[in-house]
Amino acid sequence: MTMMWRVMLGMCVLSSVLVKTSLAQTCKTQSFSNNKVFKNCHDLSQLTSYLHWTYDQPSGILDIAFRHGGITTTNRWVAWGINPNNDLVTPMIGAQALVYLPQSSGNPRAYTTSIANTATQLQESSIRYPISDLSATYSNNEVTIFATLTLPNGTSSIVHVWQDGPLSASNVPQEHRHDSGHQSSMETLYLVSGQTQQGSSGASTRRKRNMHGVVNAVSWGVLMPMGAVIARYLKVFKSTGTAWFYLHVACQVSAYIVGVAGLGTGLKLGDDYPVDGTDDHKALGIIMVALGTLQVFALFLRPNPNHKYRFYWNVYHHIVGYATIIISITNIFKGFDVLEKFGDYNSWKHAYIGIIGALGAIAVFLEVLTWIIYFNRKGSENKMPPHGNGVNGANGVNGYASRPQQV
Repeated sequence: MTMMWRVMLGMCVLSSVLVKTSLAQTCKTQSFSNNKVFKNCHDLSQLTSYLHWTYDQPSGILDIAFRHGGITTTNRWVAWGINPNNDLVTPMIGAQALVYLPQSSGNPRAYTTSIANTATQLQESSIRYPISDLSATYSNNEVTIFATLTLPNGTSSIVHVWQDGPLSASNVPQEHRHDSGHQSSMETLYLVSGQTQQGSSGASTRRKRNMHGVVNAVSWGVLMPMGAVIARYLKVFKSTGTAWFYLHVACQVSAYIVGVAGLGTGLKLGDDYPVDGTDDHKALGIIMVALGTLQVFALFLRPNPNHKYRFYWNVYHHIVGYATIIISITNIFKGFDVLEKFGDYNSWKHAYIGIIGALGAIAVFLEVLTWIIYFNRKGSENKMPPHGNGVNGANGVNGYASRPQQV
């Protein structure tokens, strides 16, 4: 009986291994309905895709079959392309692509397009490589694009990209997703040896975007309003002495320095990895830094408390400061909208809403508290007889009249 159980267990394990092996498709197990055979093939790193090719280097003739699996519906486009500039940083821009587009008739359409920018809808156009025998098939949830291209003499490697995306109701290609798989579907392929070099820019770009978002959310979105809360409310309490002023300056100057670095990373990202719909975000970022710079320089021009221009300086300082905070918070949410193009950042947005909401609740509480202190002090002053230049000074209690300066 024990021996029978062991035999059955062994058969189950063997069966599961065989099933797993049969399901683990690689390019070497694939064949084509037109019986085409290629000299080389490669399992691409992303999006369940495979590339088969035969390359004759002296003539530059590249015969390819690009296969993309996992297409379970007929309302998705598929594309494969070559970046003629060998740009592994932004390979989509300038890519010369072959596109599969399903048709209501059931016969798929294959055509070429030259991608000029990220807003492309893959409109049909000529490409810079001579091409022939372009066709596409769809079978068993797999799209295959066939083509023969003629590359420039001496070409030994290409930077190629591949993507899939949804179609509109009118069968027009729409923007693909921006998860890690779609962001990393690129590599350098050495046509003769078959070796590849992965494009790390997808993950690297995501890290840079995340760093830009965190730096600016913390500096402009947290430290800057926190410094304003400190300046407005903590100076009321006698126990803080002059510490409120130094805390205020520390928060604002730190926010400004880190925020300038955040702007720099944002401008660099915009140059290296252009994304549509970021003009407002960029413009508000520049305005924020300009206003922050004015605030920093205003510190060096701050008149003495009794100077006749101090009132006007205070008005300027408050207006520019609160305007900077309002624009900062607005721009942080615009930044979240940009990040949403590249993945799910709702948790980030909710976390920031929680932080800024808590800061706002603290500000409301302190506002109520300071008004209570103000009215209590005013009531105490009204009950006290005038003392002239006595112990408490000519202006009443502690020489501050009715101003809620310190408790």
